[in-house]
Amino acid sequence: MGGCIFCRIAAGELGTEILHRGEGWVAFRDLNPQAPSHFLIVPEKHIPTINELTAIDDQLVGEMIRGAAEIAASEGVAADGYRLVFNCNAGAGQSVWHVHLHLLGGRPFGWPPG
Repeated sequence: MGGCIFCRIAAGELGTEILHRGEGWVAFRDLNPQAPSHFLIVPEKHIPTINELTAIDDQLVGEMIRGAAEIAASEGVAADGYRLVFNCNAGAGQSVWHVHLHLLGGRPFGWPPG
């Protein structure tokens, strides 16, 4: 998907610093962080929303979540706690049409989320 910003980042076309890389996914800092530690974990494969995931993607999503836990540990936020968020469609706050997992940490979070 030539116009997808996350596809371009994952492919290394934009010079974004990839801080972590896993099997089929990459992680980088969010450009508009909502917490001291705010990473986006995106699959290299273009998938517009969670609704388009299939059974073929189960391992990929599991690896993204496990990767998030490893990133949280390496960032020093695992012990105090962190939040993982997938937004699906505009009503839930999705603004880039490529599945991505937010990892937020380094500050307290309330419930219910905003």
